[in-house]
Amino acid sequence: MTKTQQTISPIDGSVYVERRLASNEQVHAALAKAKHAQTGWHDTPLEQRKAICSRAVEAVVANKAAIAEELCWQMGRPIRYAANEVASFAERSRYMISIADGALAPVQTSDKPGFIRYISRGPVGTVLVIAPWNYPLHTPINSIIPALLAGNAVILKHSAQTPLCAERIFEAFQQAGIPEGVFQYLHMSHAAAEDVIQSGQVDFIAFTGSVSVGARIEQLAAGRFIGVGLELGGKDPSYIRADADLDDAVENTVDGAFFNSGQSCCGIERIYVHASVYESYVGKFVNLVQQYRLGRPDDPETTLGPLVSARAAALVRDQVNEAVAQGAVAHINSLDFPLDRIDTPYMAPQVLTEVNHSMRVMTEETFGPVVGIMKVDSDAQAVKLMNDSPYGLTASVFTRDIEAAEALGRQIETGTFFANRCDYLDPELAWTGVKNTGRGCTLSKLGFNAFTRPKSFHIKIIP
Repeated sequence: MTKTQQTISPIDGSVYVERRLASNEQVHAALAKAKHAQTGWHDTPLEQRKAICSRAVEAVVANKAAIAEELCWQMGRPIRYAANEVASFAERSRYMISIADGALAPVQTSDKPGFIRYISRGPVGTVLVIAPWNYPLHTPINSIIPALLAGNAVILKHSAQTPLCAERIFEAFQQAGIPEGVFQYLHMSHAAAEDVIQSGQVDFIAFTGSVSVGARIEQLAAGRFIGVGLELGGKDPSYIRADADLDDAVENTVDGAFFNSGQSCCGIERIYVHASVYESYVGKFVNLVQQYRLGRPDDPETTLGPLVSARAAALVRDQVNEAVAQGAVAHINSLDFPLDRIDTPYMAPQVLTEVNHSMRVMTEETFGPVVGIMKVDSDAQAVKLMNDSPYGLTASVFTRDIEAAEALGRQIETGTFFANRCDYLDPELAWTGVKNTGRGCTLSKLGFNAFTRPKSFHIKIIP
């Protein structure tokens, strides 16, 4: 019997997309096709690979209106913001294409008379990209573009919540003229994806998602001598120093906490504020949060959409209710957001104070429109609390003293350190994390390394 998957839209609970899952035969055929196609793709000149990738990016951009509407219905992002992900998809892709020549060039050694020596960068083979629903365009492209430019074949498995994103990316590469089999997508069950990892037919897995699934992927890949890149959870902190520009800090941290309804691995989930500016900061922060409009994401006036599902919202509400029962103070009245209802994906934003690290809302990933704010007395206390986490994707400090900011950045355990901004990904910088946030990196010149393997050439010249 053919199995199917359904995408339930958080907008109204309707079935927005239904797709057949790939059969075992289709999965094995795709793997074989990728292996066969990869050899020819590797032999294709880099200039041609770059041109195809560039055309694919332009095809996605040309279709941004339709893609934005599909994003809105699949995962609930407000339509007023949905097209922005197409722009970041393009920005990241174009940058990686622009640096490919240098990033993939052979590594030259010092001169040694009578010898030719260098290190080439060859493709690993077939790359499996497992993509999430929360940023379903620009997250997978972090891996897809450098993997293809390096000469690999790519198979994309997208979240069941956003299957149309896989199809749109595939269609763009088809329009761009990519050879058959070089880039494919598969709608697969979790069990089928596990079988692919253990099949011996993929050479690298790029996964973005939860810590538990990332650990499972490492287990499945163990002993197969293949690469694994994991971008996992986050509980990203921000510190507001006494000398911060408060209006600027509030504007940035509110957006960093509540954009995409807080469903971001690098969103701000906990904030530490110096005691001297604490009351002022909290007042300004709460006032700005109260200006959000919770509504259907297909309404252009909506600034805060639903969470991805009622179940996801229930988990976030549990954290909030538990914290309040433990003494936290909730500053937002959900009655001010009429669409907030139990057993639905629609949830009002929430700001909690009087929180501490005995509460899950300050230690476990929330992934929703909630932030906890704690008062601190010093930089040292802020750093200690920021590092008191199993995660480490990004961290930010708001201050006018850039020298002090850099000193703090060296102490904070994180993959990316921000000063006076947050929740942003710069494709010229490595995107990476520490601790349970995962392993490996994407983007920047370093982002090609995972998709290549070095090969040393040591040639003696015979006169």
